[in-house]
Amino acid sequence: MPLLGIALALICATGLAAAQGYPAGPVRVIVPFPPGGGVDGMGRLIGQKLTDALGKQFVVDNRPGANGMIGSELAARSAKDGYTLMVNGANFVTTPSLYSKVTYDPVRDFEPVSLVALAPNVLVVHPSLPVKSVKELVALAKARPGQVNFAGSGSGSTPHLAAELFNTLANVRMIHVPYRGTGPAIVGLMSGEASVMFMPTTNAVPLVKAGRLRALAVTSRERVPAMPELPTVSESGLKGYESSQWYGVLAPAGTPADVLNLLNAQIARIMQAADMKQRLTGEGLVAVGNSREQFAAHIKAEIAKWAKVIKASGARVD
Repeated sequence: MPLLGIALALICATGLAAAQGYPAGPVRVIVPFPPGGGVDGMGRLIGQKLTDALGKQFVVDNRPGANGMIGSELAARSAKDGYTLMVNGANFVTTPSLYSKVTYDPVRDFEPVSLVALAPNVLVVHPSLPVKSVKELVALAKARPGQVNFAGSGSGSTPHLAAELFNTLANVRMIHVPYRGTGPAIVGLMSGEASVMFMPTTNAVPLVKAGRLRALAVTSRERVPAMPELPTVSESGLKGYESSQWYGVLAPAGTPADVLNLLNAQIARIMQAADMKQRLTGEGLVAVGNSREQFAAHIKAEIAKWAKVIKASGARVD
């Protein structure tokens, strides 16, 4: 058996022994967004896989509102017994910088369980824009300050902040054209109202293949399996650039460590499975399933990183 498989098996065995009898009944999985979105889809997928693995129902409870704050507050205030979990996305770490009143602390009030998947964006441009690389886009934006527009799915959204990070690192000033969601933003880009967009991979792949948009780079740290020929923004000249939507599982602070370790081990096994990797690759996602400590470090780093970008851009929601 490969070393990774042995390690996961040992972790699972240790966790099962420590958390014997868990779960004894249904587990609520709070998703702080409406049904049908990316966070909801990941919550339902993970919930079903945990149900299959542990023999008890992991039931998704959608609690949308206030850009995820209503459901997140509910999760933070829930019983610390392992029977309430939360699946959330990248907005979890940007909300404190975008809103003046947030009633929970994403570090103090939660226990990270596992980062389960990354959803990189693709830097795409309208075919009419005379650029074919990141370097050419930077050069054009510097030659035309304030004249190159980018589409975003709302102020403070992942596509918006990905572009603002690009502005900061490239020292350019592309202008945000906000839309009410990803769909309208794509329509705006296709119609030429905006020239640039940091678009979810799932949406970008078919449009790029059809020649309706031109892809310049992916926003993740490494190239993505769905578009392996496409370079990253970082390797295209903006060293250190990285911006991805992500999905993770969290629990209320104070949840027993043995339960958290059991859940982490199960999620790691689920995300390492070949069928899961294949499924997520087909959807433009990258399976992760890391340790609790790695996820905690990721959250803290993301909070600090995006706080600087948001401050520099002046982005606010309230």
